[in-house]
Amino acid sequence: MSARYAVVGNPVEHSQSPVIHAAFARQLGHDIDYGRLLAPLDGFSETVAAFRGAGGKGVNVTVPFKLAAFRMATAHSTRALLAQACNCLRFDTAGVFGDNTDGNGIVTDIESNLGIALRDKRVLVMGAGGAVQGVLGPILDRRPAQLMVANRTTDKAARLARYFLADPVYASSSLTASGYDELRDRHFDVIINGTSASLSDALPALPMGVFAPKSLAYDMMYGKGSTRFLRLAQTQGAGVLANGLGMLVEQAAESFLVWRGVRPATAPVIAMLKAP
Repeated sequence: MSARYAVVGNPVEHSQSPVIHAAFARQLGHDIDYGRLLAPLDGFSETVAAFRGAGGKGVNVTVPFKLAAFRMATAHSTRALLAQACNCLRFDTAGVFGDNTDGNGIVTDIESNLGIALRDKRVLVMGAGGAVQGVLGPILDRRPAQLMVANRTTDKAARLARYFLADPVYASSSLTASGYDELRDRHFDVIINGTSASLSDALPALPMGVFAPKSLAYDMMYGKGSTRFLRLAQTQGAGVLANGLGMLVEQAAESFLVWRGVRPATAPVIAMLKAP
């Protein structure tokens, strides 16, 4: 019988994870069955428990359940503990192991796939939810000149920044927090949209002029065509536009490693997904 895995979210029908993991399985000769699970907004734990009870071996977790996944896990990786959020759960006899592969995914995509070093860059990350919590540590590890977290609820961004700054590893880092209005007259080399706005083709309240010349505009969401955020970035002079497809593939490869003990090659899968 095929080992069963799934991606859990709300919404989840747009997810390319089943296609990606099917490609990984073919590449490595593994027998897996990977599907999608739509969980009610108040029913994440019940949905995952039912999947596990039916023999499921693990799940990826997407918006808006990464914080709930952390609470569900009975053991955590170091990076999940830092993020206080999980996008990957593995089920075994010991319980539920929670990991966070998002940070590795986005850093690998930006630096290895796009060829843009984060060191000494001015970086803005929009949003303060589970997705952003998962990427701040790995981005800080690359030693940017500045890392600012902006959110429409300034207090939420500030709490997230205080949490990371309380860690001795990041106590002297460049991390700061703000609301969107405070970004006026500031310029960034890398701007990452970590909000869920693009799922509904909405746009965070980003002021004009924040994109430095030749900057990278990176939307953690992905889909067919360009998002409103990326179209805005293009009109404001961003030099490189990228959606979250590469991040998705890279974090999926890390999840495959957590579940199956081997990391697939990602370049052919990214090329397959980008092919017309």
